[in-house]
Amino acid sequence: MAEPRRFRFAEAGGGRREALTLRVPELGAGVSLPGMVAAKCGAEVLLSDSEELPQCLENCRRSCLLNALPHVPVLGITWGRMCPQLLALPPVDVILGSDVFFDPKDFEDILTTVYFLLEKNPHAQFWTTYQVRSADWSIEALLYKWKLKNIPVPLHSFGADKEHLAGSSLPGRHTIEMMIISLARSEGT
Repeated sequence: MAEPRRFRFAEAGGGRREALTLRVPELGAGVSLPGMVAAKCGAEVLLSDSEELPQCLENCRRSCLLNALPHVPVLGITWGRMCPQLLALPPVDVILGSDVFFDPKDFEDILTTVYFLLEKNPHAQFWTTYQVRSADWSIEALLYKWKLKNIPVPLHSFGADKEHLAGSSLPGRHTIEMMIISLARSEGT
């Protein structure tokens, strides 16, 4: 059997490159663009969206077929609910969530699910992007409540700070933010 393609990351310190196969679930996948890209790059991807939204789950499956990735599993996982599918997830390395912070009523449910996955996988990270829709909406208090920390990722650090990307009108004049969320650890741990 051929070895799968792998994500490539620079190892911290010394700038050496080491290949890693990452296990990557995408939460609230919708049409699954981040998950599709991760799978095309060799990650072991699992797509999920709300079990209450069968059309979203069907969109995930359709994206898999259209991108020649029929082996990528699609699961119904509803944010904030402990369901058998969530409890049975294998170990994960990076959790993806693209624009999941679009409605404040869902913020805590999203972070509850992320916290559960990070507690099960303490070295994992949640990589998320979102469109700033209101200056009054914030997850800071919830991050503190759930003992999570976030590191902002400046879009200019990877050339995504333009008004138009890849020949499209996206993101336009919308403000897009990216952050990496992980477990907050006390000093020395």
